[in-house]
Amino acid sequence: MPESASNAGASDTGPYEPKKAVASAVTMGLYSGGVGLFISTIQNALGSHSRGALGVFTRTGGTIGFFAVMGATFALSEAVVGNLRSKNDALNAAAGGCAAGLVAGARARSVPLGLGSCLAIGALMGAFDATGSTLASGRPLESPQSVEERRRRFFKQKPTQPSSIEAD
Repeated sequence: MPESASNAGASDTGPYEPKKAVASAVTMGLYSGGVGLFISTIQNALGSHSRGALGVFTRTGGTIGFFAVMGATFALSEAVVGNLRSKNDALNAAAGGCAAGLVAGARARSVPLGLGSCLAIGALMGAFDATGSTLASGRPLESPQSVEERRRRFFKQKPTQPSSIEAD
């Protein structure tokens, strides 16, 4: 199979550059730990308890660590698989997603949950990477006037009444 065909879904079309796996894992662990802190804050605010603001760390702080470990595991696995294969494609993201899903199963102490999460997160991350790693539609942003014009063309127009009927 030609190199261009096997690397069709890759985000990098040039020669492969190895990634620093540990640095990537630390960075993603910090970012996802920040997301975990945000989720923990919401959990703490919505729960009824007598621990005050420190409940973010004492009561729901496990969420912070869980998010950090899950993000770091994803980034580490994605980088290691990419470095071993010397390719930057969707399979790397799928492997990272699978590893992150296994972390979710380990936290719940459930092998079926871990395998299901591995399959689901791996498939989602692989598909996301294969389709361009963006949530944008690919269409340029439209002005409100062009959106209104497109809406008018799409919907059926009301028929106009002849003026002779109104005169009667």
